[in-house]
Amino acid sequence: MDAQTFPIFGKTFDAFLFDMDGTLLNSIASTERVWSRWARKHGLDVEAFLPTMHGKRGIDTITALGLPGIDPRAEALEVERGEIEDVEGVVAIDGAIAFLSALPKDRWAIVTSAPVALARRRLAAAGIAVPQTIVTAEDVKTGKPSPEGYLLAASRLGVDPARCLVFEDVEAGVQAGERAGAGVVVVTATHRHRMDTPHLTIASYQDLHLQSVQGALALAPSKN
Repeated sequence: MDAQTFPIFGKTFDAFLFDMDGTLLNSIASTERVWSRWARKHGLDVEAFLPTMHGKRGIDTITALGLPGIDPRAEALEVERGEIEDVEGVVAIDGAIAFLSALPKDRWAIVTSAPVALARRRLAAAGIAVPQTIVTAEDVKTGKPSPEGYLLAASRLGVDPARCLVFEDVEAGVQAGERAGAGVVVVTATHRHRMDTPHLTIASYQDLHLQSVQGALALAPSKN
């Protein structure tokens, strides 16, 4: 992990934008318990379905299935209620809390596909403070891989999206960051299979060292 292999270490940024699930916290067990029950209820192949729903808004996942005779919005609300009730096992990604605490409060945001009530519930369960700027499912018309959420977060922070660094864990989110014109770091803490990506990958935030360069944010490989 060096600057020659990953030029991102030689760049500075005005803000860091973080996905939530799988990027700042691990909610896989909770998410898959709730969605598995929903999938079985609708006669879906659970093993085939689960890999398709991570990193996307619930309503987008359900709409894309094209199931006859259902109201995607009502079904998404049902899933959301289940996820709010079930936060067992939701924990912060290793090093995430310390990393976020080192960032200026007006220089970072969360951009999540989760609804705001669920986002706040999971952040609390993981011990992560809700940031000053958070973009949730209700704030956008089109979810990831659309860049809308990241563009909105950059706008709210008053920075150029091209001067932002996005932290993501799934392909839809990575594409959203790329389409926003931002730099991208892929967090692999919850990955079960290797993800092929040209971007820097980290298993935990302890892999990174945060730097301040003339008022801008920069990353370096961990000294550990």
